Amino acid sequence: MADIYAHHVLHGTGSFEEVPPDVQEMQQRFEQREAASYPTLIAEQSGRVAGFAYAGNYKPRSAYRFTVEDSVYVAPGFVGQGIGHRMLEELIAICIRAGYCQMISVIGDSGNQSSIRLHERCGFVSIGTARGLGFKHGKWLDIVYMQRELNRPDQVGRTG
Repeated sequence: MADIYAHHVLHGTGSFEEVPPDVQEMQQRFEQREAASYPTLIAEQSGRVAGFAYAGNYKPRSAYRFTVEDSVYVAPGFVGQGIGHRMLEELIAICIRAGYCQMISVIGDSGNQSSIRLHERCGFVSIGTARGLGFKHGKWLDIVYMQRELNRPDQVGRTG
C-alpha cells in the first residue's frame, strides 16, 4: 500500500501530499481508521497488491459522524482493469450496511477525469469545484467535490 500511495504522491495529482509517507506512517494511518471502525479494502491480483480503498471520517467534528470520505488508489500496472470500480462499489456497500448517510469524495485536480468518471459510475454527483487550492508539480490544482447518498438521513433514525 505504501508503494502504491508513494507512486501517486510522486507522480500524480490525486493526493496533495508532496512527500510520500513511510511505511510506519501508512501503518499508523491504517490503525487509526481501523480503531474508529472505518473499512479498508485491499485488491490482490496474481499475488500482488493491485490497489486499496478506504473510508474515513469526513471531518473530525461530531456532527459529521454519519458522513465518510472515500479514497481509492490503484497500482500503476493495474489501472484500467476495473479494480478501482470494484473496490469503490464494495466500499459503498460496506458503508451503507454500517449506517452512514453520505459519502464524500475530495478529488485532487479537476483534470483527474479517471477518478471523476469512476465516482460518477458509482452514483456520485459533482457538488462543486474549489479552484486553485493546491500547488503541486509546478501548477495550481483544483479540488472536485462529489457526493453520494448512502442511506436517507431520515431513515437512519439514530442520534449517536
